[in-house]
Amino acid sequence: MRALMLLGDRKLELTEVDPPPPPAAGEVQVRVKAVALNYLDVWGFRGMAFAKRKMPLIVGVESSGEIAAVGPDVTTLKPGQGVVMYGALTCGTCKACREGRDNLCENVGGIMGFHVDGFARDLINLPARLVVPVPDGVSLRDAACAPIGFATVQHMLFDNAKLQPGETVLVHAGGSGIGTAAILMAKQIGCTVITTVGDDAKAEKAKALGADHVINYKTARFEGVTRKLTQKKGVDVVFEHVGAETFNGSLLCLKRGGRLVTCGATSGPSVTLNLMQLFQQQYRIIGSFGATLTNIAESLAKMAAGLKPVVDTEVPLAEFENGLERLAGRQVFGKVVVTF
Repeated sequence: MRALMLLGDRKLELTEVDPPPPPAAGEVQVRVKAVALNYLDVWGFRGMAFAKRKMPLIVGVESSGEIAAVGPDVTTLKPGQGVVMYGALTCGTCKACREGRDNLCENVGGIMGFHVDGFARDLINLPARLVVPVPDGVSLRDAACAPIGFATVQHMLFDNAKLQPGETVLVHAGGSGIGTAAILMAKQIGCTVITTVGDDAKAEKAKALGADHVINYKTARFEGVTRKLTQKKGVDVVFEHVGAETFNGSLLCLKRGGRLVTCGATSGPSVTLNLMQLFQQQYRIIGSFGATLTNIAESLAKMAAGLKPVVDTEVPLAEFENGLERLAGRQVFGKVVVTF
C-alpha cells in the first residue's frame, strides 16, 4: 500500500509499504480517504518536533476514511462505514481518559503524524475506541476537518470559553481553518463576530461567511478598531491562536472579566504579561489543546445539521507538500484537504 513518509527535515517520499495485518481484538482497520492539513503538519515537516521521534515517519494528523475490517469483538462499527480517527494514541485507562478528557491523557503515546506514524497511508489499524462514526449526509472530505479543525474550535469556544448566545467574540486569523470554523460556530448561536484577516480578498470572504466586522490587520491596528466597534467596552471572548504578535493586543480588546482562549503560537510562543492588567481587569486566560472524542462527535453533528467546513484547496496525496506550502504561506481561506 501507499504511505507518505517523512525521511528527515523537509524530505517527503511517497512509497510502497506492507499493509497492516487483519485487525486484532478491539481494533478496526480503516481505509483512509482524506487527510486535512494543519500547522502541526507544517511544524513536523520542518523538524519542529517537541519530543524525540524516529524517522522515517508516516505524516498526516487529521483524517477520515471507511471501515475496511473489524476485529473479532468489535460490534459498534461495520465495514463500509464512514469514520474519523482521533489524532493521538491515548491510553483509555487513566483518570482523564475515563472522564472523557481524552486530550489530557496521562500516558499519551504521541500525536499521529507528528510523534508516531500518522494517517497519510491507504490502510491503518486503530483501537475502535479512537474511531468516531460519520453521520449520514456528511462527506468524508468535510469529515476530515472534524477531528482537529472543528473539534478544536468546539472545545475552545464552548468547553473552555463558555461562549454564550449574544456575546461578542474577536476571532483572530479568520481565514484560517480554525478561524473560519470559529466564525461559523459563533454566528450559529447568534454572537457578534469581529475577525482579523491579512488582505482585502479574505475580508470579503469573511464577511460572506457571516462575520459582522472584519479588520485587515496589515492596514489597521485591530486593538483600536475593536475598542471603537465595542464603544470601548471590549469583547466578551477573544479566540487567540496567533501567539506573540497578537496576544497583548488581544488582552486590550477584552472587556472587564472577559475570557481569552488560546490554542496556538504560530507567530512565537513567548510574551511579557502585565500582571496588574490581568488581575485588575479580572481577565480569564484559558489554554486549550486539541479536543475530546465528544468534541469530535459534536462537530460532526454540526456538520450533519448543515454547518459545513470551508475548504480552500483539495490536492492528491502526491501533492501533499504543495498543500503544506499553501498553508504555511498563509494563502488559504479555510482548510487544505488531501484526497486519496
